Amino acid sequence: QVQLVESGGGLVQAGGSLRLSCAASGIIYSSNTMGWYRQAPGKQRELVAIIISGGRTNYADSVKGRFTISRDNAKNTVYLQMNSLKPEDTAVYYCNVRNIRGTYVMDYWGKGTLVTVSS
Repeated sequence: QVQLVESGGGLVQAGGSLRLSCAASGIIYSSNTMGWYRQAPGKQRELVAIIISGGRTNYADSVKGRFTISRDNAKNTVYLQMNSLKPEDTAVYYCNVRNIRGTYVMDYWGKGTLVTVSS
């Protein structure tokens, strides 16, 4: 089992910045991904950014150049630095950890943290 605790959401004006953190506890496989997804009202959950255990990253086109994902493996923590925020970034942001072992994949989710960007 893996437990995820997110922090760092809040209200910010357009153009501002926020930093999200997600601390994972439990059994984290050596092969894994850590990431952030978001869900805006009335929309499906979508990928924001992921970082694999080797450090490679992937971003949604809508956040490239503005958001940066990073991880501290010693602390099992993933971060999302969000700059130049836009009202359309408003959503509940969910942390995800995916354990991978061969064909075995298990996803774990945090409860979410709300980010509100005012215009």
